[in-house]
Amino acid sequence: MTPMPTRNILAACASLTAILIAATAVHTTHRVQAQSKTYSPEYTKSGELIAPTNYRQWIFLTSGFDMTYRERKGAPDHSMFDNVFVNPEAYASFLETGTWPDKTVLVLENRGAQEKGEVIVKGGRFQGTEVMGLEVHVKDSTHFNREGIGGQWGFYDVGSDGKGKLFEPSASCYTCHAQHAAVDTTFVQFYPTLIELAAKKGTLSDAYRRERDSSQPAAPESKQSPKP
Repeated sequence: MTPMPTRNILAACASLTAILIAATAVHTTHRVQAQSKTYSPEYTKSGELIAPTNYRQWIFLTSGFDMTYRERKGAPDHSMFDNVFVNPEAYASFLETGTWPDKTVLVLENRGAQEKGEVIVKGGRFQGTEVMGLEVHVKDSTHFNREGIGGQWGFYDVGSDGKGKLFEPSASCYTCHAQHAAVDTTFVQFYPTLIELAAKKGTLSDAYRRERDSSQPAAPESKQSPKP
């Protein structure tokens, strides 16, 4: 085999280096562009929320099964799963601060619970493919700046047209969240990867801490041995 001339080797190395530099530049550009595409809530002229369509590509926070905040009499006539997602930039900020920044968007997705339809399933339930309901909780100081209940947050019920109708501040959801939510009127107590972080950051609400402490059983009294 005839050895490659030195000048050809140098030329090949230079070409390879140029290709690697170009590839790195393209990757960096795409990464910067992806990071710069932050989500911001959008609204129609009539004030309806334009629901995000790509929320399932966001950060998944938790799932619940047949959860209710009211005393229930008897079993429900059907079972539901709920899934919660948050926009990535809000999640990143929470990891740093222990609370939600402006423009936070939390999406609650409801799906029916199935126990039949897949041969392999012998017990338990799984989520169906149809979305049964969609609610969005938005923190937007430019859109909401209320005193008291609600504050900078708004709840929306999303219809089949992808538009969210605002729940008025008199709706029970605002009062419930204000009285029971762990962080900034959001139910972080149900987000297992965030509740301990919030506790360490010292951002748990006073109302939540009082409620949590009152529900914990009192420590048993220590029994002292009688003096001889």
